[in-house]
Amino acid sequence: MERHFYWVRLGDVPQWLIETPTRGTGEAFDEPWMFADGRVLEEPGRMKALIATPGKRRAFVFSVIERAPIVSNAVANVFRALAPDDVQLFPVMVEGEADPFFVVNAIKVVDCIDEARCREVHHDDEDDPSPEGEYQWIYGLRIDPTKTEGAQVFRLKKFKTAFIVSEDIKNALEGVGNLGVSFERVTGAPEPH
Repeated sequence: MERHFYWVRLGDVPQWLIETPTRGTGEAFDEPWMFADGRVLEEPGRMKALIATPGKRRAFVFSVIERAPIVSNAVANVFRALAPDDVQLFPVMVEGEADPFFVVNAIKVVDCIDEARCREVHHDDEDDPSPEGEYQWIYGLRIDPTKTEGAQVFRLKKFKTAFIVSEDIKNALEGVGNLGVSFERVTGAPEPH
């Protein structure tokens, strides 16, 4: 039986928008994109995140600029239980919230994009190639689940924008509910468009 995986994306639901986390002092990190880079990070220390746009509080959102996954304690518990070797969880104080929140840092990068099965692939411009030869954007993303190396949560090599989770993680997250994200299946036959 084929394992299914999903690209977790910002959901089209009423929700609050949270800024990229900063140090507890409010100072920006040298690499504010680090939580979407797919690598083990040193403990960043005390962090806070301001609310960019007030709205419905959600248990799982992405920060508005750098797309850092920010989750409630209940969602963090899903990652702790089902993917302890795939993520780091860093506490972050969200403006005006007494409850704990966490930044989820996916620490695995997997080379499993199935370019031939993707609907549309845009490579970086030849005039301005990135050192890793990254994809500019992919529509109808498809991955090869046989190349996921047992990971439950990961970023994609050459397309780290995508935060990928297994079906088990997806189902557990949906069980928590009140999510500000949606799940786009990236395995199996391409979905009609």
